[in-house]
Amino acid sequence: MTTMTDAALAEFKMPDVGEGLTEAEILKWYVQPGDAVTDGQVVCEVETAKAAVELPIPFNGVVRELRFPEGTTVDVGQVIIAVDVAGGSGSAAAAPEPVSLPEPSAPEPEPAPQGRQPVLVGYGVSEASTKRRPRKGDVVAAPAAVTQSAPAPEALAKGNGRPLAKPPVRKLAKDLGVDLASLTPSGPDGIITREDVHAAVAPAPERVVTQVQVQVQAQSQEPVATAPAVVQDGVRETRVPVKGVRKATAAAMVGSAFTAPHVTEFVTVDVTRTMKLVEELKADKEMQGLRVNPLLLVAKALLVAIKRNPEISASWDEAAQEIVRKHYVNLGIAAATPRGLIVPNIKDAHAKTLPELATALGELVSTAREGKTSPGAMQGGTVTITNVGVFGVDTGTPILNPGEPAILAVGAIKLQPWVHKGKVKPRQVTTLALSFDHRLVDGELGSKVLADVAAILEQPKRLITWA
Repeated sequence: MTTMTDAALAEFKMPDVGEGLTEAEILKWYVQPGDAVTDGQVVCEVETAKAAVELPIPFNGVVRELRFPEGTTVDVGQVIIAVDVAGGSGSAAAAPEPVSLPEPSAPEPEPAPQGRQPVLVGYGVSEASTKRRPRKGDVVAAPAAVTQSAPAPEALAKGNGRPLAKPPVRKLAKDLGVDLASLTPSGPDGIITREDVHAAVAPAPERVVTQVQVQVQAQSQEPVATAPAVVQDGVRETRVPVKGVRKATAAAMVGSAFTAPHVTEFVTVDVTRTMKLVEELKADKEMQGLRVNPLLLVAKALLVAIKRNPEISASWDEAAQEIVRKHYVNLGIAAATPRGLIVPNIKDAHAKTLPELATALGELVSTAREGKTSPGAMQGGTVTITNVGVFGVDTGTPILNPGEPAILAVGAIKLQPWVHKGKVKPRQVTTLALSFDHRLVDGELGSKVLADVAAILEQPKRLITWA
């Protein structure tokens, strides 16, 4: 991530902040040449194909040069900022002193971050850390046994405050719930690698599928820039560069549309009883403070339908020519954000009670609207719900998220004339559409899943009898 061009100048490279991404756009610089910076201070905000994140710098000094202006798309590994780590004018802290790994008795406190605080997990200063590991160019006094072999996680925790791992690897471990201290590092100098983290959460066959999905799971969209409604100053057309999340989304959708054979089925259903249940749940003291709406019951209905038809929870491994059965459901929910539509997912949604599912939905939506959804939250989805009804749309034919077997579109719930108990009455009605991958899901299975969702929404007591 950093290089030393001379004794005083350190260069900070664009890191891979999203596991496998190749580029990022610099949205905003928070520092200018001549500004003093400290280890952990956020220097810029960048947008990748998955999310907007802030980058903290890993050393102290004075900014000498910003290599790229705002709005520039930079490849991972390119130098974006140069810092005089010797202090330049003397306003910044000097370069770190050499440290000794086997002598933790004389800790060197790290300076507290200044200015904006880092939001990218894995960057910045750890409060629990009392010593820093030597950076490139530092002098390390250590026994031969330490320099010739990778230290065990326990030794790292004692001698350096925390296991050695690069910031993106720490972020990956955070998203996957992996304790770095429990891993045995396989990288040089005892550094924990991405492979170490992946190995801790999945067996090798599952991991291959997961990594393939991660590369194409960036299901987010930027707001569409449109040409002016009227001709202004003689300009009749406006060209908008395709980059960032829009570029990733386009590639993923084209890949999905022309790889997975899509089939879409529709059903129109009377959801009057479901709407009554929503109102009853809102008044229930057990659900006070939770997000209770029709989407919550649609999500629960889909989870019950998948439990009754588990064959639909699967993915297609083209390389191995295998169908990978998923014995879990990571439920994706489309969420509108200031940056457009993204699809984070609720991990292990199948195991959650209704209050737990409501809590997870509320946190997912709130985090998305604040623009704080992490890349990990958008990875690993197994099925998705898109609620087009909030826009007044009756239904649609949604495109599958790459790697997923099905996506359910929920249309607007409207008061319509409906035959109920032999008479035409006004009832709350909606239309559901289920798109599925015909390699994995045949017409019978897809029809059963859609019919089960509709049956539950028509008679929500089936949430109890079928669960």
